[in-house]
Amino acid sequence: MQNRTMKKRGISLFVENQVGVLSKISGLFSGKSYNLESLTVGTTEDPTVSRMTIVTNSDEETYEQIKKQLNRMVEVIKVIDFTDLSVVMQEIMFIKIKNCSLDDKTRLFQIAQTYQAKVRDYGHDSVLLEFVHTAHKNTAIIQFLKSEFNAIEVVRGGSVGIEAITLPIR
Repeated sequence: MQNRTMKKRGISLFVENQVGVLSKISGLFSGKSYNLESLTVGTTEDPTVSRMTIVTNSDEETYEQIKKQLNRMVEVIKVIDFTDLSVVMQEIMFIKIKNCSLDDKTRLFQIAQTYQAKVRDYGHDSVLLEFVHTAHKNTAIIQFLKSEFNAIEVVRGGSVGIEAITLPIR
């Protein structure tokens, strides 16, 4: 019997940098009702090739199906399964905290220093912070800031990942 345990799984794809490829790959996920947690894409050092990082929440059987179907696509050059690899995986996130007092802003600058965030912008009553951490840590930061401040706005960019060189990092 197959293992039906749901868990987050990462895949990296090298694909042809052509119009419609992103749509075709995201269509594969929606057409088969696969759960797509995040999909990030950008060109590589070769302008004819893009690299996608896909994070999905699935069981082992579904994950194997996803990889097989991606490998069958003509536009897909290479599929890398991150499951058993040491990977450096990060996500960019912006959080805007609104309706801040002077004390709130002072506290936010301290929080930024603690979480190695960058203060990207600030105004009379708002602060914009940038975080680059794992998706799990960014989620924890959101929960913390929601518990401390009344008005926050969150934008997450999706995870990007690459195989580690020597260190077993997750």
